Amino acid sequence: MNNWNGKPYHSLDYMLRERFGEKVYKVTLNGGMSCPNRDGTIGHGGCIFCSEGGSGDFAASAALSITRQIDSQIEMLSAKRPIHKYIAYFQAYTNTYAPVPYLERIFTEAISHPGIVALSIGTRPDCLGEDVIELLSRLNKRKPVWVELGLQTIHESTAAYIRRGYPLSCFEDALCRLRKAGLEVVVHTILGLPGENREDMLATMDYLSACDIQGIKLQLLHVLKGTDLAYDYLAGKFKVLERDQYIDLVIDCLEHLDSSIVIHRVTGDGPKDLLIAPLWASRKREVLNLLHHRLKERQSFQGKARKEA
Repeated sequence: MNNWNGKPYHSLDYMLRERFGEKVYKVTLNGGMSCPNRDGTIGHGGCIFCSEGGSGDFAASAALSITRQIDSQIEMLSAKRPIHKYIAYFQAYTNTYAPVPYLERIFTEAISHPGIVALSIGTRPDCLGEDVIELLSRLNKRKPVWVELGLQTIHESTAAYIRRGYPLSCFEDALCRLRKAGLEVVVHTILGLPGENREDMLATMDYLSACDIQGIKLQLLHVLKGTDLAYDYLAGKFKVLERDQYIDLVIDCLEHLDSSIVIHRVTGDGPKDLLIAPLWASRKREVLNLLHHRLKERQSFQGKARKEA
């Protein structure tokens, strides 16, 4: 069994300390972009679970320059604790959905900031043209660049329900091209999507373990106000996971994931003013403490199921 600084899984905090020599924090940025799944290019309204903020509800204001966004968040974070290194995380909407000269300007501004040690870009696999990947590859020579892809699930029926807007083959193509260019890839998945059972979600984990990915986010399904998902939930079309269900599911997922994959997230806390369900998700520290306790109880660790197979 591996031990990642006392945790039974390959945590992001462990990786960052190993790589940069100390704790590193993210500053969430808004590049002022939209999404092809909102503006009519692919669809309208976005993915069924996506809020008006484009999953960037904690990001800084797009009205500020990138430097000012970074400085304002550093000022807020460093007031609580001594921090010296940060990751610039472009989170809201689709952060490669813009002309390349604009992307080059804002991404270069971000990595040029002295406090920034890496660049993380949330996007869709169908918004990664060769010119975009070439730009990211060049920036990666200056500071590490991670591309975060919102896959959510490998199952096409679920993808259709959530209006993801692209087939699994599109993800596979983008992943291949990103890795060929030397870029690290983090994949977003959602646990508890309507219609999926434990076996479906573990199939997604097994698939991703066989892929050349460097990180994964395990995100609890949040029902947020104003989303089409909320209408289905309030109409009684599906139920959200209970806390104990989710914790056992996360542990099952960790056991199915290769030990080399960095775990960037094991839960998530939606904006409290928007969260309809599950309300227990807002108590993030409590959830994490219970998860670590349950991991010990089950004598579990990342990759355990793969080792036993």
